[in-house]
Amino acid sequence: MDPAAPILLFDSGVGGLTVLAELRKLLPDAPVIYAADTAGLPYGEKTEAEIAARVAGLLGRLGERYKPRLITIACNTASTIALGMVRDVLHVPIVGTVPAIKPAAALTKTGSIGLLGTAATIRQGYVDRLEAEFANGKRLIRHAAPDLVEAAEIVLRGGLPDPAVFTAAAEGLRAQAGGDEIDTVVLACTHFPLVESQLSTAFGPGVNFVHGAEGIARRIEFLTRGQTFEREVPDMALFTGDAARFGQLAEALKRYGLERTESF
Repeated sequence: MDPAAPILLFDSGVGGLTVLAELRKLLPDAPVIYAADTAGLPYGEKTEAEIAARVAGLLGRLGERYKPRLITIACNTASTIALGMVRDVLHVPIVGTVPAIKPAAALTKTGSIGLLGTAATIRQGYVDRLEAEFANGKRLIRHAAPDLVEAAEIVLRGGLPDPAVFTAAAEGLRAQAGGDEIDTVVLACTHFPLVESQLSTAFGPGVNFVHGAEGIARRIEFLTRGQTFEREVPDMALFTGDAARFGQLAEALKRYGLERTESF
């Protein structure tokens, strides 16, 4: 293994930075490339076929060009739809992202769990299987909150999103049967932890939030254990789409150790 071979984190936007933050704690010396398909946003409103084809194609190009030692799909929507296909066609370890239903089921006291995600994520059979395996006997209440994706991107750019977005997400869960008993909310999109404080305000006291970033970072650390890391060049972020869009994120990206930005 080339010590300079990077870990590649892929997401539709900036949500995967929440995973990168946890990864830095465990593997501070690991070279990282962060790839964001901003031209493809929002994934949650696309069909499963569109997402699978797009993710597999982009990761194929990125894998060929940058020769990563491991790829993480730091996106719940892309993982629940395209993970199997990507693992079939790429010959490097692939780590996916799944909704943190298992830890939420262990944490809840009332037995009512909320799940916020994109429309594409919450309708997946994969979520049904996680619910059956880990939340049997609990109530899992789902709500699609795609506007939270753009809100998270606004926050990272230093802006102030409309508070009504967070109120609507909370009300979308609370209004359903058993919603008034929710004490634990799964943030089933890597963007959503970026606005956890705003969601906490909207839900009020007594609600815990769980997401998978720490678990993903631990899995990456396990799969690369014993490998040597050498950062020969500063870590970078890659974006599809309008260069002006990610230029606005340059200062925020530096806080995550991403010193360079390029398009792909």
